[in-house]
Amino acid sequence: MKSNVKVAIPSRAIDWVAKGATTPVKNQLQCGSCWTFSATETIESANLIARKIVRSTWLAPQEIVDCDQGGSGCSGGWPSQAMNWIISAGGQDTESSYPYTGEDGTCASSQGTIGATISSVVPVAQDEQTMYNVLEKHMPLSICADASAWQDYSGGILTADQCTTNIDHAIQLTGYNPGQGGYWIVRNSWGADWGLNGFIWLQYGQDTCGITSYVAYATV
Repeated sequence: MKSNVKVAIPSRAIDWVAKGATTPVKNQLQCGSCWTFSATETIESANLIARKIVRSTWLAPQEIVDCDQGGSGCSGGWPSQAMNWIISAGGQDTESSYPYTGEDGTCASSQGTIGATISSVVPVAQDEQTMYNVLEKHMPLSICADASAWQDYSGGILTADQCTTNIDHAIQLTGYNPGQGGYWIVRNSWGADWGLNGFIWLQYGQDTCGITSYVAYATV
């Protein structure tokens, strides 16, 4: 991890949740499907910003869990791979037509109703200034991190010295606040009763929990 490094703190706040570019916080339950949630949330945000869906239109992470053979369902995977699979599948089903179970299941994609599509997955350079610039200009980002220290999080800024960069979780970066030295606003998928109404604040400029290791967004 990085520490004692002088970094420029961006002065403008970013809040995609306030802009209506995210769906409500979800819960992956006891399934290691965070990668499907990070991908789904990114696809939802891209379509919300493009006004192709409304906020009440949830997409189906369960479809990716069951059908994407490039991942391992409840045993893990990568968001970019999942988003590329959605492109190859011709779109992602709605949550209402393919409900989440929190378990590995048999693919029933043909029985679902496609709710949204994307056209590409765009990787983002692995540095925080670039992440900030892309977050501000485009949309919420799919990111990964070390969440081993997050279980007991209840508020405040989690600093780089509290976690490692051993990546084990995929989430969505939804905002930034310049206060208190600067921090990222990250949406988790452990339910709205976890953390700060489902969110966590991560120290800016120190690669806290390895958040620069994987960054991407989607285009419609």
